Amino acid sequence: MRIFKEEQRFTQSWLIVLMCVSFIVPITLIIQQYTKPNSTMSLQQLLSSSIAIAASGLFIFIFKLKTRIDEKGIHYQFFPFHFSLKTILWQDITKAYVRTYDPIGEFGGWGLKGGAFWNSGKGKAINVKGDIGIQLILKNGKKLLIGTQKENQAQQILQKYLKNE
Repeated sequence: MRIFKEEQRFTQSWLIVLMCVSFIVPITLIIQQYTKPNSTMSLQQLLSSSIAIAASGLFIFIFKLKTRIDEKGIHYQFFPFHFSLKTILWQDITKAYVRTYDPIGEFGGWGLKGGAFWNSGKGKAINVKGDIGIQLILKNGKKLLIGTQKENQAQQILQKYLKNE
């Protein structure tokens, strides 16, 4: 029995730089307001505002995509949207393969994407980085793409379990 496991987070360098820059501007404006001679802002308001801005920006870093492929099926969890693994049984899958995709063009970016609001014919995507994914076409007609950074291992495990069908 072979098992594929992967865990991904939003850790891209460009995202970290963007988040840092997005903190600097509002916090600088708040500090300027606080340091004005006739400011009514208290130190507590300055600190609470700064902490709120930082916390809201850092929220993205708690997101985590877990993927597991085993003899039972394909399991995934995108925390904090899913608190437990969701399972798609092999018997419910028509087709599964690894492919390159355009995250922005096909699904509107990274995260939990797709469905009724964006290019619904492509189905849904759950991804955090890159442009490689495990494409699933289900027997009920739905499509799901799960992002992966382990293209070769995912392809090998899919071939193993799809041949056993």
